[in-house]
Amino acid sequence: MGWLEIIIEVAREHAEALSDALMDAGALSVSVEDADEGTEAENPLFGEPGMEPDEAAWDRSRVVALANLDVDHAALVAEAASATGLPASPSYTTRDVKEQDWVRLTQSQFAPIHIGKNIWVVPSWHDAPDADALVLELDPGLAFGTGSHPTTRLCMEWLESHAPQGQSVLDYGCGSGILAMVASKLGARSVIGVDIDPQAIESANFNAERNHCQIEYALPEAFGNAHPADEKFDVVVANILSSPLKLMAPMLSGRVAPGGALILSGVLARQAEEVAAAYAPFIQLSVWAEHEGWVALSGQLAS
Repeated sequence: MGWLEIIIEVAREHAEALSDALMDAGALSVSVEDADEGTEAENPLFGEPGMEPDEAAWDRSRVVALANLDVDHAALVAEAASATGLPASPSYTTRDVKEQDWVRLTQSQFAPIHIGKNIWVVPSWHDAPDADALVLELDPGLAFGTGSHPTTRLCMEWLESHAPQGQSVLDYGCGSGILAMVASKLGARSVIGVDIDPQAIESANFNAERNHCQIEYALPEAFGNAHPADEKFDVVVANILSSPLKLMAPMLSGRVAPGGALILSGVLARQAEEVAAAYAPFIQLSVWAEHEGWVALSGQLAS
């Protein structure tokens, strides 16, 4: 048994309606992707504070419908196009999706990841390549942060090269909790992770317990209630995106202790200057490192 993917490129204004119509016509599932993914025109859409997208669609959207292999795909597309009010049945391509052992296939795609000089991120179905390294047992999940993305890697490398031994650390936008765990394993005195997603907090708590790390994770409101705005941290790290980072400049800068460090990532190289400019009234930031077009910005608050 297998399935068929039907791939249709449409303009933004038709993506949502076509997706609904494809489901009504018999598709098993439908997703919408950026047709410019992997190019300079790629436009990530994330639901971060202050930049929630109105719709999951792009100027050039790729609608991908999954259907049974024996479906009349031409009829399915024609029915959906008619229901959507498109002037003509759109062109499309198809590809077969073979039936597989999806668990085994997924696991085979996630091998241990070596980061920096001495950090390994190891899925639970693998053994650590170096038991004496800083090892994090972490499975891919719903929360962002497995070490595979350049922005996570950059922050981990910064923490390794500036080990927060005996320091307090705030990881704002903690996702899976990976950066907080690195800080904890590098000897931080106290570590707090904050995220807007309750599922991320649940995932981070699970990961911290699995890795024997004492970390406090909280949603922003709970964090604010437990830690007043005048509470400062020796290291503040935020791996989010440029737009929310700019909005949070006063708050994040205000959490840095005198002489403390601020590390930001989730920033494309072309966005570095505008993000640094947003923080300039509070702390001077510069590019610490760049990887695959992404940068980490860092700076130290005057004592």
